[in-house]
Amino acid sequence: MKVILVNGSPHEHGCTDRALREVANALESEGVQTEMFWIGKKPISGCVGCGACRTLKKCVLDGDGVNEFIQKAKTADGFVFGSPVHYASAGGAMTSFLDRAFYSGGEALRHKPGAAVVSCRRAGASATFDILNKYFTINQMPVASSNYWNEVHGQTAEEVEKDEEGLQTMRVLGYNLAWLLKCIALGKAQGILPKGEEKIKTN
Repeated sequence: MKVILVNGSPHEHGCTDRALREVANALESEGVQTEMFWIGKKPISGCVGCGACRTLKKCVLDGDGVNEFIQKAKTADGFVFGSPVHYASAGGAMTSFLDRAFYSGGEALRHKPGAAVVSCRRAGASATFDILNKYFTINQMPVASSNYWNEVHGQTAEEVEKDEEGLQTMRVLGYNLAWLLKCIALGKAQGILPKGEEKIKTN
């Protein structure tokens, strides 16, 4: 089993990364392989609504990591998406990344567990947490939870180290996600799969 942890911060080894690594360590301790995926510092365009991905099966905008992630997602069993809080909301680069990844490559994530992780200095964590979770629930993804909302507090990675409750929240999230992955694997082995219907759109 493999989980990809996506760092949506412009800082490769900042607060968001520190939180994600705590989750990754817990997953690894439970026998789950992990891979870190940093979206980087380069500008990431938002979705332009061209619809080309319906035939291309990838985003027409290339070169900023979105299509690379979609390819990796096909072989993953679960995901953790981490974002810093910018103006009491998820980082703009992260939402642009997720809009395009889910719209053009949602099939690669569907029915696989997802979890959101939020890093903030002080406030805006719950709003950001809500935004990230909406991607999972529109894409039929089981949502992994912890013993508190999945957030850490601090302005630097060193400050996050002092957030003992936040780091415990990350570890419990990792344990719960590992448990959920194992339950799903056992279900699949028994032939238990989600039952679906063709999407009905009422405008």
